[in-house]
Amino acid sequence: MKRSGFQESGKMIRSLRISAVGWVLLLFVLSGCSKDAAGNPKGEDPRKKTAIPVTVAEAEQKNVPIQLRAIGNVQAYNTVTIRAQITGELLAVHFKEGQEVKKGDLLFTIDPRPFEARLKQAEALLAKERAQLANARKQVERYGSVVKRGYVPEEQFDQISANAAALEAAVRADEAAVEMARLELKYCYIRSPINGTMGEVKVHQGNLIKANDNDNPMVTIRQVSPIYVSFSIPERDLPAVKKYMATGKLGVTSLVPGLESDPVQGELDFVDNTVDPKTGTIQLKAVYENRDKKLWPGQFVHVVLTLATQYDAVVLPSQAVQTGQGGQYVFVVKPDFTVDYRPVTAGRILDRDIVIEKGIAPGEMAVTDGHLRLAPGSKVSLVENNGKKTQESRS
Repeated sequence: MKRSGFQESGKMIRSLRISAVGWVLLLFVLSGCSKDAAGNPKGEDPRKKTAIPVTVAEAEQKNVPIQLRAIGNVQAYNTVTIRAQITGELLAVHFKEGQEVKKGDLLFTIDPRPFEARLKQAEALLAKERAQLANARKQVERYGSVVKRGYVPEEQFDQISANAAALEAAVRADEAAVEMARLELKYCYIRSPINGTMGEVKVHQGNLIKANDNDNPMVTIRQVSPIYVSFSIPERDLPAVKKYMATGKLGVTSLVPGLESDPVQGELDFVDNTVDPKTGTIQLKAVYENRDKKLWPGQFVHVVLTLATQYDAVVLPSQAVQTGQGGQYVFVVKPDFTVDYRPVTAGRILDRDIVIEKGIAPGEMAVTDGHLRLAPGSKVSLVENNGKKTQESRS
C-alpha cells in the first residue's frame, strides 16, 4: 500500500513539471509573435520610434519676378560687307583685323592715278566745250540783231542757234562726266560707313580688285556696341508680353555660359509681326549697350525676360517638393519634431527655388533631404547640410 502511494505522488510531480514547461513555452511563443524580425512590437512603424536625420528649409515670403526663359543668339547691331565700286590695283590696307574703327576711317586705297587722269581729261573737255559754247552764244547775239533787218538769212541764224543749243547740251554732258570722274576717284579711298569691329581681310595689297564683286568681298564690319540678342518664345506667352509691354520697357537679362555670375542687362526692343507656324514660336530681340564687349556676334546665351513682379509669394527650395501618386507634396516638420504630409500646389520655378501657390504658410519648415525614410508622423532630427546635427527629436 505504501509503494502504491509513492507511485501516485511521482506521477503528480511529473505532471506539474510538464505543465510548467508548457506555460513557459506558451509565453515565449506569444512574446515572439508580438514582435517583428527587428524586435519591434508588431503593428508599430519603427520610423515613428527612431529619429530620422533630415535637412530642412523655411518657407519664405518675398517678392519674386515673373519671368520667361529662352536660349538666345547674339547678333550684330549692324553688319556691312565692303566691296569695291571700281576696278583697280589695291595699294594699301589701313587697318588690322579685329580693330575697332569709327565711321569715316580710311580702310583701303585703290590706285587713284588712272582715275585722276580720267578726271583731268574730263575737265579739259568740259573747258573746251564751254569755250565753244561762249563763242556760239556771241554769234547768236550778233546774228540775232541783224536777221530782222534782212542782212542774214533766217536759215543761217537757225543753224547758229541750233549749234549753240548743241554745245549747251555737250557742256552739260561734260559736267556730268567730270562729276562721275570725281566720284570714281573718291571710290579709290574706301572708308568705314559705321562704327564697328573689322573682320578678316579677304584681299591684300597688290591684288587687282574688281568692281562690285559679290563673290569676293573685301572685309565685313560688324557693329557690336550696341548689340542684339535674338530669341523665341512660345506663342502662348505672347499675350502676356504684349500686356506688360504696354506698361513700359521690359528688362531682358542675358547670361553668357561660364559667366553666369556676371549677367548683362538690356531691354526688349523688337517683337516680330508674325508667329512661325512651323514651330509655334515668335521671335523677339533685346538690345544691349555692350560697352564692355561681353556679348559677341554668334554666341548662344541664356535669356531671362522679366515681365513683372509677384509680391509676397511663398517660396521653398525646389528639392523640398516631391511628386507622388496624389500629386506634389512636402513633409512639414511640426514643433514636436514629427513630420506632416502636406499636399501643395507648386507654381513657377526660380533658379533653385519654387513658388508654392497653396499648401504651406510662411515660416513653416519643410524637409529638403531625407524624404525616402519618412512617413506621416515620423520622428526627425534636424541636420545641417554638412551632416552635423543641430536639434534632436524629443522623446
